[in-house]
Amino acid sequence: MNGGIHIALEDLAFYAMGNLRDEERTRIHAHLQSCSECREELSAISGDLTALAVSVEQHPVPPAARQRFLDSLGTEVQAESVSETAPGVTPFPKPASRTAWLPWTIAAALGIGAAGLGVKVNTLREQLHNQSQLVARAQEESVRSQRVVNLLKSPGAQRATLTAAKTPVEPTGHAIYLADRGELIFQGNNLKRLPQGKAYELWVIPANGTAPLPAGVFVPDQSGDASVVMPPLPPGIAAKAFAITIERAEGSAAPSSTPVMSGVPTQGD
Repeated sequence: MNGGIHIALEDLAFYAMGNLRDEERTRIHAHLQSCSECREELSAISGDLTALAVSVEQHPVPPAARQRFLDSLGTEVQAESVSETAPGVTPFPKPASRTAWLPWTIAAALGIGAAGLGVKVNTLREQLHNQSQLVARAQEESVRSQRVVNLLKSPGAQRATLTAAKTPVEPTGHAIYLADRGELIFQGNNLKRLPQGKAYELWVIPANGTAPLPAGVFVPDQSGDASVVMPPLPPGIAAKAFAITIERAEGSAAPSSTPVMSGVPTQGD
């Protein structure tokens, strides 16, 4: 205490760390109830101790140093026990050892280290998940690319050149279709631009006379080029012809207008 008016900063520090005897802790607690200045000092000290624990860089304690520390604690406890039990000697209440705050600091540092480790684990887990997604996409693209190559090289694929209806042969379209696998590639060139909200739609006209199959909606670029690659088509449907109509931008389930381009496939060599 400082003249019985305020609590010494050292005692406040020990109080903040919970490192005082019961009678000292009780006396300081009673004083804090009526002294705002000491309460403010205690709050500041608590904040400093927290900052100290956060800023401590963690290093493993060498085994020899740890043993010396434990030996010193044992010697101190033994000396204190002798002084308290010696006959005819009145023990003098002394402040708690300054080394008593060390376990508190170590515990705080370990807690912070554990939290940091948890953040690292979560970050690594997220990175692993992202890498797995990239690998999966790469595998899908590889399979898709191989299918494209196989279709282009397949001797059984049907090929057709689509031309504009009743106009000079300027817009063209080339289709490669493998009926057994339901695989199709279409490339259009010199196609006319369409009004807003409209798009071209490619159709497979089955040889068995069933309804035309929608094979993809597309809009040409500024050069008039467009393509449809591997649309979802059922396998095993031979094509009698291919056609292109102008539909709504979202496409249609059945042709709603006269084809602007059409073509009949020929069997590949």
